[in-house]
Amino acid sequence: MKKRSLLQAVLALATAGAFALPASAQPLTPIKFQLDWRFEGPSALFLLPAAKGYFKDAGLAVTIDAGNGSGAAVQRVASGSYDIGFADMAALMEFHANNPDAKNGPIAVMVVYNNTPAAVMALKKSGIAKPTDLTGKKLGAPVFDAGRRAFPIFAKANGVGAVQWTAMDPPLRETMLMRGDVDAITGFTFTSLLGLEARGAKPGDVVVMPYADFGVKLYGNVIIANPKLVKENPEAIKAFLKAFTRGAKEVIANPAAAIAYVKERDGIINTQLETRRLQMAIDTVVNSPDARAEGFGQLKPQRLSLMASQVSDAYATKTRVNPDAVWNGSFLPTAAELNILPRK
Repeated sequence: MKKRSLLQAVLALATAGAFALPASAQPLTPIKFQLDWRFEGPSALFLLPAAKGYFKDAGLAVTIDAGNGSGAAVQRVASGSYDIGFADMAALMEFHANNPDAKNGPIAVMVVYNNTPAAVMALKKSGIAKPTDLTGKKLGAPVFDAGRRAFPIFAKANGVGAVQWTAMDPPLRETMLMRGDVDAITGFTFTSLLGLEARGAKPGDVVVMPYADFGVKLYGNVIIANPKLVKENPEAIKAFLKAFTRGAKEVIANPAAAIAYVKERDGIINTQLETRRLQMAIDTVVNSPDARAEGFGQLKPQRLSLMASQVSDAYATKTRVNPDAVWNGSFLPTAAELNILPRK
């Protein structure tokens, strides 16, 4: 009897072993990921872990597509066309507040840009040196620009009076400032500053007023997830964030090397320019003082609540933004794994 029991146990283990696959042979979970913009310097944060196999190591088959704005990224994740995306927190809040009955609202699961990259920029020769100098001036930006949408918050915080807005396509923004068609522009610092330099401006020629330095503590870009994925495969989200964090640590430590992975996706990029863009993004919004204080990937509920109220007012949303509806931090890696920001 004992022999038979032993034989049965051996057979059971052998059968189980025959069907068990090693971790490396397990089928990968497909994840479609939507960037907020083109393949530029900051996209190295996602392209490096993809190219180096970190997502694959985590059991994911991640495909990364370029985008054309945060609003579009939110819509595509909401529609289910993409599982995970990268978008401005304010754009995510706007979607939720304007679609209060929708059950497909994406959820932010990790903060990447702890501060909004939005800023007001003007040429020194205009005489604009501080926010109040903008009163009565002509400002330019695309209608969907994050800085333009949030400008009422900046204006209220800094006592700026009425301004006149001129709309244009993104490629014309810096050109119109250089020509004097507008007195100032809003835009992301690591986009517009480099754009102005490309059009002949020297760094000392430009007055830069970053929103984060002038009392506007809005969160910037976050990683967002489709609610279906949140419900049906939360482990995939955890695996994605862990692999992303692993890659982001390397990008922050060596931006110049990371640009090679952006070059792989878009061979015509200017490597030197995109390295500068990535370094600016790291210095101003990824490894900022606020990010180091709050912790990479994380946020403060009080600050999120204030932002929700500010966005509700500035964006004139149909309903008030509910901060609890846009954020879920339960998928984040451990505190030790998130400790990737070098002290300055």
